[in-house]
Amino acid sequence: MRHEDFTSINGIYHGYRAPQDGAPTLVFANSLGTDLRVWDRVVAELPEGWGILRQDKRGHGLSQDTAAALSIETMTDDVEALLDYYGIGHFTGVGLSVGGLIMQRLALRRAGTMTHLVLSDTAAKIGSPEIWNPRIETVLASGIQAISDAILARWFAPGYDAKEDFSMWRLMLERTPAQGYADVCAAIRDADYTAELKQIQQPTLVLCGSDDCSTPPELVKATADGISNASFVTIADAGHLPCVEQPSHFTTLLRDHVAK
Repeated sequence: MRHEDFTSINGIYHGYRAPQDGAPTLVFANSLGTDLRVWDRVVAELPEGWGILRQDKRGHGLSQDTAAALSIETMTDDVEALLDYYGIGHFTGVGLSVGGLIMQRLALRRAGTMTHLVLSDTAAKIGSPEIWNPRIETVLASGIQAISDAILARWFAPGYDAKEDFSMWRLMLERTPAQGYADVCAAIRDADYTAELKQIQQPTLVLCGSDDCSTPPELVKATADGISNASFVTIADAGHLPCVEQPSHFTTLLRDHVAK
């Protein structure tokens, strides 16, 4: 299997694998409290010749934090910088949770080159200040460990905590820098792209884990309903991270969508 080359550009840690023989390129954006490894199981099931670009958001994984105020727009700027650096033309945008907000913006900014869009467990508006502000305050005062049990309960379907890899995902979450986590929380809190959904023209696949308590299926479906060329699918036995819990189902839906 061809591997990605991992490096850092402008403080953003990322992996890139160029496509072969005109194969599609997928650009991934991951969720709050995770790094680019959240896509490992999906990438492992994609054809070897497909191009891959995935990256850690600012303040997550190995990416540097920034002193400037962080927003969905600035995180989208970072993805665009990577697209330009590698000269990536046509691509499919795949966004999970806050990554879905980033991909909604990128779908409009790169309307001529993003050919397909996949939104997983996300919405045009996620939560409210009444939800995000106490979380930000708690994380900055007491660390992510203070709320990690509640977050993990929303990430996964019931019973997943008995699986061997559950402790790995806990560590990924709890090792996220508190400031970086809080900054992305604030960016989500301040974003509302409901009015812009109708401007998205790409064929769009909208997915949601049936047991997602962070962005429930009815919320995700409402976002799909706002996009003119979108289909909505629930993935059984999955919470907020179906790419982790049900990677084969996720990847099959993704491949079928790109093939259309």
